Amino acid sequence: MEKIVAVVMAIFAAPLLIGGAYLLSLGGSPYYVVAGIMMLGAAFLLFKRHWSAYGLYALFLVVTVAWALWESGFYWWALATRVGFPLIFGLVMLLPWVFRKMHGGKLSESTTTTATQPRGKNPLYYWGLLATVVVGGLLSFGSIANNATDKLGQLDLGATDAANDDGLNLGDPLSTGQDTPDGEWSAYGRTDYGQRYSPLDQINTDNVKDLELAWQIQTGDVKGPNDVGETTYQATPLKVGNALFMCTPHNWALALDADTGEQLWKFDPKVGENLQRQHQTCRGVSYYAGQGNAPTTDITRVSATADNTATATAATSTTAANRNAAGTNLVVEKIEGNTFESDSMQCDAKIFIPSSDAKLYALDPKTGKRCAEFGEDGALDLMHNMPFKQEGYYYSTSPPIVAGGVIIVAGAVNDNYDINSPSGVIRAYDVNTGELKWNWDSGAPEDTAPLDVNDPTQTYRTSSPNSWSIASADEELGLAYFPMGNRVPDQLGSYRTPAEEKYSTSVVALDLKTGQARWVQQFVHHDLWDMDTPAQPTLLDLDTKDGKQPALVVPTKQGDVYVLNRATGEPIVPIKERPAPQGHLVAGEHAAPMQPYSGLSFTPDDLTEKDMWGASLIDQMMCRIEFNKLNYDGRYTPPSTNGTLVYPGNFGTFNWGSLAVDPEHGVMFGMPTYLAFTSKLIPKDSLGDTETNKGEHGVNANEGAEYAVEMGPFLSPLGVPCQQPPWGTVAGADLATGDIAYQRKNGTVQDLSPLPLKFELGVPGIGGPIITKGGVAFLSAATENNFRAYDLKNGDVLWNVRIPAGGQATPMTYLNSKGEQMVVLVAGGHGSVGTKIGDYVVAYKLKNQQ
Repeated sequence: MEKIVAVVMAIFAAPLLIGGAYLLSLGGSPYYVVAGIMMLGAAFLLFKRHWSAYGLYALFLVVTVAWALWESGFYWWALATRVGFPLIFGLVMLLPWVFRKMHGGKLSESTTTTATQPRGKNPLYYWGLLATVVVGGLLSFGSIANNATDKLGQLDLGATDAANDDGLNLGDPLSTGQDTPDGEWSAYGRTDYGQRYSPLDQINTDNVKDLELAWQIQTGDVKGPNDVGETTYQATPLKVGNALFMCTPHNWALALDADTGEQLWKFDPKVGENLQRQHQTCRGVSYYAGQGNAPTTDITRVSATADNTATATAATSTTAANRNAAGTNLVVEKIEGNTFESDSMQCDAKIFIPSSDAKLYALDPKTGKRCAEFGEDGALDLMHNMPFKQEGYYYSTSPPIVAGGVIIVAGAVNDNYDINSPSGVIRAYDVNTGELKWNWDSGAPEDTAPLDVNDPTQTYRTSSPNSWSIASADEELGLAYFPMGNRVPDQLGSYRTPAEEKYSTSVVALDLKTGQARWVQQFVHHDLWDMDTPAQPTLLDLDTKDGKQPALVVPTKQGDVYVLNRATGEPIVPIKERPAPQGHLVAGEHAAPMQPYSGLSFTPDDLTEKDMWGASLIDQMMCRIEFNKLNYDGRYTPPSTNGTLVYPGNFGTFNWGSLAVDPEHGVMFGMPTYLAFTSKLIPKDSLGDTETNKGEHGVNANEGAEYAVEMGPFLSPLGVPCQQPPWGTVAGADLATGDIAYQRKNGTVQDLSPLPLKFELGVPGIGGPIITKGGVAFLSAATENNFRAYDLKNGDVLWNVRIPAGGQATPMTYLNSKGEQMVVLVAGGHGSVGTKIGDYVVAYKLKNQQ
């Protein structure tokens, strides 16, 4: 037995010695060389059955524990991977089947503890190793009780004053200027203000634990074998009248009964499969209330009888809850067996859905049929006037915004596929007819007069920065706010014009009538890292030291949360600039000498070698080797042919899930995520037969450029992040002051590890939260099939349930026809993140409701 242990120990130690020597040559830690030598020495002595193996191994454990504490402090997940395997080998050496074979190790027949106490040549070595293992174990396991990573605190959610109350209606209007009833959710962020806040308080911090499943359905739209890797279910349903309106990854539009989840109608645009798309997803649909829908106090519902005929019934209750649930006088019909690809009709109110084959459809909310008067038989081809029209290179993944009598459509342009790609133009169409009213192209920002859609010689600018996420609008100010991305190629800046440089990676305020840019605030200068502004700006009124201000809040991939005056673009929370790295540039490139940052920021500290992590010393060492091989001078280290570490990575500290904001108290709830990426420029002459253009990650060709680019998360050989956890958190902050009240790790590895271990490391996630007036925040999003409710005040988990697939979507809440508050989440997984794929919509309500 002792020889087997010795051989296994030697096998473990050899790579530590060899890899440790290489790491040392790169300027890394000498520990691994020392560890390899000491473990190999102990293994040799153990193989020879010398008691000195125990003494040497005890010394090795002392060195390891001291080094681990010096590097990581009293933090369990950092200590465990450093001392775990060494302690395991020490425990095995203490087993009777091993130590009784040591020289002079025969047990005395007179002792009463023959099963455990050696009486050999040097039993002191045994007791020394035992003491070292016990102390090391106690230190390691004792650190479990130490919360070394979380910031614990509370948001001030005291009573609001009269000044705050004056601004509470902000965020309520529908696209027609009517009020959104409390029980409805009429736009992606509930309203075009993007707050993701519901004034419902039926579910609160006291009773949220009593939520139970009310209904669950499957849409039938799942990832197919020929779909792109990033086929994802990111939709947030809308709730208007008696129906939920939503979309699926392949751009089906669905209407569901808000009480039961029963499908009322379905529209399938038949987008087909196209492996040139980087994404196959839909985040939501848009709703226009039309001119004939006025608020009503009656609730009319359509139910199917046994013979499938529809009968209308009027609700008898006149409670405030039911009045709010009514919303508009919208009754959605239940239609059997028709997807309405070709049927059309005249319609006032409209549901708009963008598709991944670059079209925009206008549908009748009641039936799902196309609105005949909009565009061509209810559809617009968004490839009109594009300078290049590669199929699959341009499409809209986010719902367009309806405001000021127009529907404004932006779109995604494939990252790093071709320098000659479609434009990132933002276009406004008449909400009723589809007539182009204006177009704002960041490559030619002054020329907003609409192009002639029938003249192919009139084209937008090639590959100009796009806006792929969700926009917001303030009709009173006459502005729409767009988070801007970058020009293709993302990591090469020499192709950009001064106008494109001005508007990339920013938020821009566009005039609803003319499309002219009224102001712009940039978050990365000369972006070489694909740090697109990913999230919908959130609008609210804030009480500040300078009085009440109309605010706009937008989080970034870097982790900064910018709080701006939405009328002027000026900062409310201060913005400063600091020097940025300048080295490792390829020929013809430059880096901005200064980069902005916000006074409210969740940006992590720069990584060091000590931050590298792994399940064992070996893969941790390999992460350290890669860390030292990559170029990394901190945040904004330029891309290079050697390979650059990008942290925060392209996954983003924040992404399209954005934040949720409580407008009554001026606070936010979000999910900061931390995952390092790597970026490498590959000269075209060395690309060879490398497979390219398989999604955002991997190698993308950048056709027409001198360099291809390779991107991906910075992972260990075992596929776990190379930097130590937590990788995912939840946080709350005061938006007026920029003070972060709390930040806590979020999520377990039960769906990431081979065994369903509920270790709460804090896992990455993509998706968004919502907040309710009941003081509850709801969030799924993490790479774990769970749905949670949190206390907005301090981040405590109040409710936690398993869901049937990954919940990489933002939930929503509403009142059903009985006045019951419902919470709904789409659970369909995320193809490239690796969560479980599905096609579920799940709804919850408080149990024992009548």
